[in-house]
Amino acid sequence: MATLLIVLAVIATGLYAGFMLIFLTGVMPALARLTDEQFVAAMRRINEEVPRGVFVSAMLASVAFPAAALAVPDEDRSGARWALLGAGLALVVLNHLVTITGNIPLNNALAASERTGATDREARAAFETRWNRLHLVRTLLVTAGFALTAGAALT
Repeated sequence: MATLLIVLAVIATGLYAGFMLIFLTGVMPALARLTDEQFVAAMRRINEEVPRGVFVSAMLASVAFPAAALAVPDEDRSGARWALLGAGLALVVLNHLVTITGNIPLNNALAASERTGATDREARAAFETRWNRLHLVRTLLVTAGFALTAGAALT
């Protein structure tokens, strides 16, 4: 059971890290080329669509499977495997904390800017640079968490 949970932990953290990396290296650079009006409209729609189904499942699974793998007794688990898995889980949790305390409030402010009368230029200026910096941090955290989780599976 522990081995299956570690494999599922690697898959879940890998999917989540991959999503973050694609957003960092593909989606956001593409959106950066848009006009203010196009950028703001696109990000508002993305922020409505992303936190659903598969994304939320991968996000939750990236914590649940490593935590379950740590919780299940495993007589063959080395101290190194336990440490790698625990460190990987800690980094994924930190990723989620950055998301909850940083990116989500920016997403909410961008959505609210439509009602507050802010121009698209003002909304983008208040959002884009800060969101991208936070997204870089959370991408690095979850990617490192994935690497550690994968390392645990190999020990």
